[in-house]
Amino acid sequence: MHHVVVMTLTGALGLMAVFFVDLADMYFLSLLGEAEVAGAIGFAGAVVFINLSIGIGIAITSSALVSRSLGAGHQDRAKQYAASTLLFSFLFSLVVAVCLWLGTSSILKLLGAEGAALEKAEAYLRIVIPSFPVLCIGLCLSGILRGIGDAKRAMYVTLAGALTNAILDPILIFGLAMGVEGAAAASAIARCVMVLVGFYGAAHAHRFLTPPSFALLKKNLSDILAISAPAMATQLATPVGNAYVTYAIAPFGDSAVSALAVVTRIVPVAFGVVFSLSGAIGPIIGQNFGAGRPDRVQSSFNNALLFAAAYVLVTSVILYLARAPIAAAFNASAEATVLIAFFCTWIGPTWLFAGFQYVANASFNNLGKPTYSTVFNWGKSVLGLVPLVTLGTWLGAAKGGLAGMAAANVLFGILATLAALSLMKRSARQSV
Repeated sequence: MHHVVVMTLTGALGLMAVFFVDLADMYFLSLLGEAEVAGAIGFAGAVVFINLSIGIGIAITSSALVSRSLGAGHQDRAKQYAASTLLFSFLFSLVVAVCLWLGTSSILKLLGAEGAALEKAEAYLRIVIPSFPVLCIGLCLSGILRGIGDAKRAMYVTLAGALTNAILDPILIFGLAMGVEGAAAASAIARCVMVLVGFYGAAHAHRFLTPPSFALLKKNLSDILAISAPAMATQLATPVGNAYVTYAIAPFGDSAVSALAVVTRIVPVAFGVVFSLSGAIGPIIGQNFGAGRPDRVQSSFNNALLFAAAYVLVTSVILYLARAPIAAAFNASAEATVLIAFFCTWIGPTWLFAGFQYVANASFNNLGKPTYSTVFNWGKSVLGLVPLVTLGTWLGAAKGGLAGMAAANVLFGILATLAALSLMKRSARQSV
């Protein structure tokens, strides 16, 4: 449990720092007092989340390959995987960035953005999207450090980016009067800082990086794709699901979209510890699986579930007590305030089951069944969110949409946990 808690808390600080950046952007931009700005960030956030999800998927790959190789005693192989995943992350993210850049306007219109909100969202993304490859490299370096077991330096990577962004936000948004473009520029610069800190930790502190090459990437590509393809597909299910929620709530007005934008930025900060369980428990499971210790794999899984339950209970109480100050901090309208309070009261506690699914996904990724993660995440987005959110908005407008999202978390969190327990039992029998 001590190992799980240390890895999770250090991972949480780093991951929460990434999402705190978005929350800080939302807060500073809300001070401008323009409703369309909040709506713009809500629409742009769905696209940014796609970038972040791909980066996290690649980080999961680097962490899993490095940790399993080190657990099996193959240090040189682990270094080769680290170099190859870095090159892969740059090339793949570059292609995705170009595609998103070309389709920015169409994507935003598809989500329901229009008028001033569309213009400001597009201006924001035109600056942020080119920095996507930089973000992916930074997250990949963080994953490599986590795979090594250096949770502290992995945390420093994302923490440095968050601090940089928090400092630059007010300077660029207000000091230079850049508004939405200033928030985007701050995020882009912060991502460069992440890469510098991550490279120092992996290359200098651990001397773990070997020069990347296309020949080495070709050699390791099948192993990388075996994890990265399902891992990225798994991660992309979440922003796709969130995009549908945005689309379903958009007809209820900019206030509803702005409330959703606040909620989707509160969740990863409030429940960042739960989100980080996947990245924290993964290397522990990977190293022990590589060392042939199914007993420690099962113990780590159980401890992660217990830790998630305790954390969500405490956080849900805090959210409930802070529901009014949260709405006031973001200058929420009357309608948006009602939705934020509804979320903090009833929806927040259901993130326990999302936490269970994150732990289950880590088990799937590190026990050789990454496609299971893909199936459950997309199952939640397509078979869970789409019908339940649609039904919810039909029965209860924007509140009903949030309730539908919660129901999907509960259902698929339980199913994924049961599947993970079954997989660990099979793995233990095969080990024996």
